[in-house]
Amino acid sequence: MEHTLKNQQFNIILADDDADDRYFFKKALEELPITSTLKTVPDGEHLMNYLTEHTDSLPDVLFLDINMPCKNGVECLKEINQSEQLKQIPVVICSTSLGDDMANTLYHAGAFYYLHKCDFSDLKRYLQKILLSLSDSPRHQPPRNQFKINIKEYS
Repeated sequence: MEHTLKNQQFNIILADDDADDRYFFKKALEELPITSTLKTVPDGEHLMNYLTEHTDSLPDVLFLDINMPCKNGVECLKEINQSEQLKQIPVVICSTSLGDDMANTLYHAGAFYYLHKCDFSDLKRYLQKILLSLSDSPRHQPPRNQFKINIKEYS
């Protein structure tokens, strides 16, 4: 029996400075068989302010762009993991490219997955794979060899 997300409820935050990326993320999420709420913020400074002001309703997952103004994703991830409360949030890194050194740095800083910014149909498959994985094991960082999701494995 295939595991679905229909009975899952996800509270999601997307931190990305690109308005088009935020729009397509929202549309892709809406097309998945999942109930969710999505909060978006345009940069790392807004993200960290939001998280520290809403500790009573932290997200189930945070999608974090690396290259943002004010405070980039790496700075946010390090700050998140210095907080006992915030480091419980699974973080998915979003970027157009990621070298192995940076991937290792982000993984060891606590990120769960790396989502390569991609076309709309692949984005939907990535989101479904990531959310399904988080519904099975929400607070456990996957092994390092699963950090970069290869969408071809899940098509």
